[in-house]
Amino acid sequence: MNLINLKNIAVSYDGKDNILQDFNLRIKKGELVSLLGPSGCGKTTTLRVIAGFIEPNNGTFMLGGKDYTKIPVHNRNFGLVFQSYALFPHLTVEENVAFGLKMKKISRDEIKKKVKDILEVVDMNQYAKRYPKELSGGQRQRVATARALVIEPSLLLLDEPLSNLDAKLRLKMRVEIRKLQQSLGITTLFVTHDQEECFSISDKVAVMNKGVIEQFDTPENIYSNPSTEFVARFVGFENFIDLTKVQDGLYESNKGLKFNVENPKIDKAVVKGTIRPDDIVIASIEASNTIEGTVEIRTFLGKSYQYNVNTTVGNLVVNSQNDVVYSQGDKIDLYLPENKIVLV
Repeated sequence: MNLINLKNIAVSYDGKDNILQDFNLRIKKGELVSLLGPSGCGKTTTLRVIAGFIEPNNGTFMLGGKDYTKIPVHNRNFGLVFQSYALFPHLTVEENVAFGLKMKKISRDEIKKKVKDILEVVDMNQYAKRYPKELSGGQRQRVATARALVIEPSLLLLDEPLSNLDAKLRLKMRVEIRKLQQSLGITTLFVTHDQEECFSISDKVAVMNKGVIEQFDTPENIYSNPSTEFVARFVGFENFIDLTKVQDGLYESNKGLKFNVENPKIDKAVVKGTIRPDDIVIASIEASNTIEGTVEIRTFLGKSYQYNVNTTVGNLVVNSQNDVVYSQGDKIDLYLPENKIVLV
């Protein structure tokens, strides 16, 4: 069952250039969906439309079958966690968490119980009397999450909530957010530009580019089978070859080299084949999909070397283990496994 349905949403701040144009997104109840993309692609604008901070120029936002497009933000009962956490510095942890409940005019005893319960969930009960300035970044993030959850929202919206934390704490907190979201079964929209962070906790990911969704799929499918060149580049594919279809599963480059492709996902006459640097094999073997090349640049990556190799189909980036080290000017053969080539 779809809880959220954004239909033909358009947003323009100046009346001319659209940040979002004919934007559509459906999210099922209980899912954690991430909006992923570069700065300026419309991620936060989408979240702000759902939160009620922005009224779209066109389109509708439905929640549970009800039109929420023009419902004021204070009547939406959504939990919000921002990049800055937006905690009140003059209020203690428990007072910050209780704020939304007081606005709902809930009884004092019920507020006390709800605050105590949610602080236990985020493991912050022992800090209930402290002020935000006395907390670490991770602790402030937990308080902001508790404040968003204590009102029992129909939807949780997270806008880059981990970006101010160091790498180790980000890893810990994203696991905690996922555990909390799954235990409560709350539908969640997570905005981030961090691919690893997004893929690790999401049920579905919407990869955005210039106000549209290029691909909406599971993290596994987006990582392994990007549907467009933009998505492929965004998730780490660096090698692209112009190809023309010869027959099913066989494609030819503009230099006359033929490539076998296992289970091509698209059926077009002219496509681009792409492959990750880790999937290209440096090997002298008698097989199709083999190209001769010359090493132009070698870069040490720690566990492996990265080579920029000049070939007849262009410059290819190849990652290889340290077993054999090649130098600038070396002639090498590259094997592109047919099950690793993706067409976009």
